[in-house]
Amino acid sequence: MTNVLERLAADYPQLYLNPDTDTQETYRRVVLRGEEPERKSLTHYRGDPAEREEIADTPAGQVRVVTLGNRQDFELALRSLMAAKDGPLTPIPASQGAAMLTLFNWPRIHAHLALYPEEERAAEFKRFTAVRENYVDMLVLLSRGPYSHVDAAAVGETEAAWLEHSDTIRRYHELTHVICRRQYPGDVAPIRDELVADAVGLYAAYGRFDPMLERRFLGIDDDGRYTGGRLGNYTDTPETLTGAVCAALERIRAVVEDNPAAEPFALIGTLMSAADLEERKELAKERQA
Repeated sequence: MTNVLERLAADYPQLYLNPDTDTQETYRRVVLRGEEPERKSLTHYRGDPAEREEIADTPAGQVRVVTLGNRQDFELALRSLMAAKDGPLTPIPASQGAAMLTLFNWPRIHAHLALYPEEERAAEFKRFTAVRENYVDMLVLLSRGPYSHVDAAAVGETEAAWLEHSDTIRRYHELTHVICRRQYPGDVAPIRDELVADAVGLYAAYGRFDPMLERRFLGIDDDGRYTGGRLGNYTDTPETLTGAVCAALERIRAVVEDNPAAEPFALIGTLMSAADLEERKELAKERQA
């Protein structure tokens, strides 16, 4: 097993559990109560030499970014990290290749409490956990593979070039979500936020924004019809939103073209404000994932 998964499991022990065999209640005991897993094994993961880890610097601070090179490992890890809330059998859409997660770090809590006598630990636990930053982490988990499950032929690139571009888009996309949650915590509109994050990722990868490529990611054809794609991950009625989404993509292109030398993350605020109030209402007709 690679060191990346071992380090990740040391901080988030629910990764030792197997979402194909362990129950939601088992996950809840580990995630919500801080109980140790009965068995600390990572044999259900395959591992991959392409795995990597970094601490990324963003305008909103640092964030831990982990890339898992094997798609099955990514899905197993993501299901485990979300299992206490969503259940371990919740499927991961093929079009999802990344996630931004907030996670309890129980090993950090246990290590802190170990510094205190037994009789003081209950009071210290309340004091320590009263500050969310003491024990809640933000993690960006990425996979490797074609972005939005769109193959290289569809974008007119070689497999190798599209994989590299996909890595860039995916990384900047998720870090954009981190920045938005930290800098605009009360301004959440999932579909709009996805469009903004994709725009930053595409700009980082190509130095421009192509609305037609973005349509492929979302599953919108040249005639503006929804044919199946990532848009359906965020709303129960994607076919009713294609007009508003396509109009927003044109405004996004105008913003990017007006700022040709901007750093990718510097575009976020302008892109978020590109839609007026009525458009925000349209783009808010989605469910929270």
